[in-house]
Amino acid sequence: MMNLDLLIIIIGMLILIIGVLIGVAFLTLLERKVLGYIQIRKGPNKMGLMGILQPFSDAIKLFTKEQVYLNYSNYLFYYFSPVLSFMLALMIWMLIPYYFNMIMFNLGILFFLCCTSLGVYTLMISGWSSNSNYSLLGGLRAVAQTISYEVSLSLIMMSSIILIMDFNLLSFMKYQMLIWFLIMMFPLSLCFLSSLMAETNRTPFDFAEGESELVSGFNIEYSGGGFALIFLAEYSSILFMSLLFSMMYMGGYDLNLMFYLKVVFISFMFIWVRGTLPRYRYDKLMYLCWKSYLPISLNYLLFFIGLKMIFNYKMILV
Repeated sequence: MMNLDLLIIIIGMLILIIGVLIGVAFLTLLERKVLGYIQIRKGPNKMGLMGILQPFSDAIKLFTKEQVYLNYSNYLFYYFSPVLSFMLALMIWMLIPYYFNMIMFNLGILFFLCCTSLGVYTLMISGWSSNSNYSLLGGLRAVAQTISYEVSLSLIMMSSIILIMDFNLLSFMKYQMLIWFLIMMFPLSLCFLSSLMAETNRTPFDFAEGESELVSGFNIEYSGGGFALIFLAEYSSILFMSLLFSMMYMGGYDLNLMFYLKVVFISFMFIWVRGTLPRYRYDKLMYLCWKSYLPISLNYLLFFIGLKMIFNYKMILV
């Protein structure tokens, strides 16, 4: 029986991974279409009906491309860091609290923080192992940015955790039956959304590719399959961040169409911001994190701790 259960979980995981990959494929198509219409053009519209097959042709093109081996790269690290990055991005998806056939995490948020912290190493190794000045510079920028915003991200999440006193993502649904946390802590949710954008190196915080010499940041020397894996890791983390935001602030996890529409809307917000906002200045980015988000999140955290203590004290009196 135990082996059968394990087999069912593995099959479930494989289905989940396939679902994530298809979701990522169509997220890239959505991005290209939306950016196209923002810039008053069509976007991909030749492959299949209205360009629906474009992601698959892109994937075939990238994975069948000739692999370039750099003479001066640290080959093993250079080769395996995109794979590791992709694996970490997929591991986070185990957190989806399915009601059946899946691993159930009581400490899901801690697992999420562990995986995102490990993601920094893959950025650093990718930038360093290419043995190019520009990829190293892009990698250092991306790492500094990611580490800075992880601090604000975890502190903002702490406020929600203090309110529900649980690390399980399913608990967010019980506490948002009557009112969304988005309404209760609106400024904090906006800080959280922009921290997610900075965490995934998205516009207006894409400083890894901010200068003309950096071109594409830490992944400048990657092509073909390696580039595709880095790309997939980035977009699957964007999709997961959208899912996390809708779980934490927009009514929790609920297996209905509305939940998936919320996730798509937050993903659309990522793209919309890319199409409309100009890039921030690097010092302004760090200023925003350490001098704006950190004090705001700490103040909110103290406020919610106080609120929880008053509530508990009143419960004891009753």
